[in-house]
Amino acid sequence: MYYSGPRMTKTIGFRDWRWQALWWLHFFLLWITIEGQTRYSIPEELKQGSVVGNLAKDLGLGLSEIFERKLRVASEAGKQYFSVDAGKGELVVDDRIDREALCGQSTSCILPLQVVVENPLQSHRIEVEIRDINDNSPIFLTKEVNLKIPESVALGKRFTLEGAEDPDVGSNSLKTYSLSKNDYFSLKFKDTKNGKAVPELVLDKQLDREKNAQHQLLLTAIDGGNPVKSGTCKIIISVLDINDNFPVFTENEYKVSLKENSTKGIFVIKLTATDADEGLNGEIKYSFGSRTPAFVLSTFEINEITGEIILKGTLDYESSKSFLVDITAKDKGTPEMEGDCRVQLDVEDINDNAPEIVLTSKPSPVREDAPSGTVVALISARDLDSGDNGKVTLRLPKGSPFTLKPSFSNNYELVTSGPLDRESFPEYNIEITATDSGSPPLSSKKTIPVSITDVNDNPPVFTQPSYNVYLKENGVAGSILYSVSVSDLDFGENSKISYSILDSKVQDVSVSSYVYINSDNGSIYSMHSFDYEKLKVFQIQVQAKDQGSPSLSSNATVHVFILDQNDNAPAVIYPSSAAMGSLSHQRMPRSAKAGHLVTKVTAVDADSGHNAWISYKVAEATDASLFTVNLYTGEVRTKRAVYEHDDSSQRLLIEIKDDGEPVQSTTVTVSILIEDGLHEPILDLRHKVSEPSKKNGRIALYLILSLASVSVLSVVTFLILAVKCIRNSRSSASCCTSRSDCDDYKNPNRNLQIQLNTDGPIKYVEVLGGDMLSQSQSFRSCMSPMSEYSDFTLIKPSSTTDFKEVISVLDASLPDSTWTFESQQVSRESDKQ
Repeated sequence: MYYSGPRMTKTIGFRDWRWQALWWLHFFLLWITIEGQTRYSIPEELKQGSVVGNLAKDLGLGLSEIFERKLRVASEAGKQYFSVDAGKGELVVDDRIDREALCGQSTSCILPLQVVVENPLQSHRIEVEIRDINDNSPIFLTKEVNLKIPESVALGKRFTLEGAEDPDVGSNSLKTYSLSKNDYFSLKFKDTKNGKAVPELVLDKQLDREKNAQHQLLLTAIDGGNPVKSGTCKIIISVLDINDNFPVFTENEYKVSLKENSTKGIFVIKLTATDADEGLNGEIKYSFGSRTPAFVLSTFEINEITGEIILKGTLDYESSKSFLVDITAKDKGTPEMEGDCRVQLDVEDINDNAPEIVLTSKPSPVREDAPSGTVVALISARDLDSGDNGKVTLRLPKGSPFTLKPSFSNNYELVTSGPLDRESFPEYNIEITATDSGSPPLSSKKTIPVSITDVNDNPPVFTQPSYNVYLKENGVAGSILYSVSVSDLDFGENSKISYSILDSKVQDVSVSSYVYINSDNGSIYSMHSFDYEKLKVFQIQVQAKDQGSPSLSSNATVHVFILDQNDNAPAVIYPSSAAMGSLSHQRMPRSAKAGHLVTKVTAVDADSGHNAWISYKVAEATDASLFTVNLYTGEVRTKRAVYEHDDSSQRLLIEIKDDGEPVQSTTVTVSILIEDGLHEPILDLRHKVSEPSKKNGRIALYLILSLASVSVLSVVTFLILAVKCIRNSRSSASCCTSRSDCDDYKNPNRNLQIQLNTDGPIKYVEVLGGDMLSQSQSFRSCMSPMSEYSDFTLIKPSSTTDFKEVISVLDASLPDSTWTFESQQVSRESDKQ
């Protein structure tokens, strides 16, 4: 669309009247759309900042969209003459526009512009017509012309004069010439094939050198602009009276064609002129006209004797498509006589320019989940050649997830054509090949980098689905337990990980009361120290979540196993008075023999494994030769018979130690009264149990019932174990026959595990089973098979399982046997001792 204002022109004839009518017609046609394109019309030489038109309004864009969609213009002329006023949406002049520099003598001067908007990416083609104004005066290349005319020249002889040049076009171009008033010459015009009128000086009155040897005239060139502009050339005519014949060319105008790849030195054309005179007056030499431009002189040369024109430079169709050359033929007479002609040299195009790929809009990053058809960049192709040599086709390599979508006039949109995956290809270097239709065809390539932006489509992945952590009890609160880590294939915020612990219960308490996790690096810390005797194993559900939108997460399980430390000293449970911190009083007859059982000291240790193995020894004694204590059972017996002189009151200090590191120990003091005439056996453990004590009677009753009922349950239990082993080949129950075999418990699982330890006369059994988080299915039993009355002590019994009864029966009822648990078979070997 364009607006053209009225122009005032001087009426000089029918042609000027038509121009004026045309301008008035433009005044009424305010908005015109040509072939679906927007066109504006402005005069040249507008001041910088002048408004061309309201581009935003014409394109249907609001003022807010100018910023949001980044409205901008790109000139196909190479130089940026226009810009967009972002505040008003107007297209304004950004640089000086000289129509003559842009379009030369062309009557139509159109500047094509490409308007680009983003979000979504679109382009519009507009054209700005540059109207000519009368800003150039006609100019003669030669300000002073010297003509030598013999006096014998006949009336009516015409002398061709140098024409003026006016860069303006239309009504502003050169219109006519005028000659200063004189008596001898008048001005006429000669029409040429290109439509330009060449001024000629016509002799109207016979010259007389003797009366007037020189004439001075002023030739004025006038254009059709308003106001009128003009240029002048001074003509000095010298009158001669000899050599009255001029050289004459065979034609007034010659036309010849050359290919632009013609080599230097090639013959172009030979010109021939004749002179009717004889001798020196008839000898002719050829030369270029005095107004021949420098670039023509640098491209061609003429042989002044033969008139042959030779190519001495290089031709370029894209720079100059045609040459108009004036040739002069002068004789050697006195004065010189000359004739002239014009040679039109047309350059033929060849395919010597490779096509060029131009990025109209820089490629924008593309999301990896972008749908097919998403516009990535705007591309145009151009070729300086003409015809088929300038027809360009573009292609992309096979397998590319992009394609080219034609828009208009060698303009394309680079769009997506398939799925994208940033993790596989974070960036594409798209190679575009442009090929013209010349023979042979020429091509060029351009690589366009397109970066793929990340979408949160990959969840965090832990290095392993579960972790086993072994932690010694009594550790320092705040110490690190373990560090979990994940990997995320995404990028940026989508790969930033935050760790957390999912809420769960450990012994009816939230797991967050036990541990906490560093949300940045996945390090898990203890909230306080752990006690193996209270908590043996628990699990933590760790969640890793990325920062994407929407965020993705994954979970992993951390199994924490508490390892026992020797932090409990043995505790005396018998004699009962010693267990309560009092002195234990025992009696024995003086008639007792060696090996007589005086009493039995029983102690337990809350620890497990080696830490719970207990040994007894006499630390102090009134008479060390009289009593001894069994290292493993704690039975106190006489080493010899009691003599008459032995003191009737004996005191023993018995030290009880465990097998842990460091060793924990306790002591018990036993006072023994030796009495005469006491013939009943000293109260042993059986009497102790059957004393009319309410507490001991209840314990004895429980033990008898347990031995009776568990005998049957034990068989059933082992059958259940066998079935479990068959169903799960990976689960096994292992038996340890030495201390080293059962030193550590490293891999507990959900299947029952029995550890039977035999070292000397002491047997130690530890059973673990059930759910990993269940603390109620773990129990230990310590027996003394050497005990005369098969005493039974149960340590930390389970309230939810009957497995304790299995172990109780094994060692309480069969003290002289070794039990072996292997795979799905249970066997017993009798102790030969």
